[in-house]
Amino acid sequence: MEKKKFYINMGSQEISQVKYGNNEELVIYATENEASMLRHKMARMNDADFRAFFRAHVPIMQYHNDESNDDYDSNMTEAFQMIYNLGDEETKRHIENMGKTFIECVQKGG
Repeated sequence: MEKKKFYINMGSQEISQVKYGNNEELVIYATENEASMLRHKMARMNDADFRAFFRAHVPIMQYHNDESNDDYDSNMTEAFQMIYNLGDEETKRHIENMGKTFIECVQKGG
């Protein structure tokens, strides 16, 4: 199958073949099937986020025991791994720098 160029916006969880706004931060080359799999992961992120929203309004449920937050984190990690694997060199560099920035922030305590 032919790989096509896709622009990814993780904030809005959009995948597009059309460059617009600020959606060019992450670029992948994927088959339609791979893009569909990534869309599915993002949809699962959205579902988990929606469930977490409702959990946040139930004061007796503790955040650290919330399955929806774990689901969101897991799907986001899988989505970023897929984007990294399918991404161009700039996308891979961007994701690597995100990890470094996160690690540095944790090491500094904040």
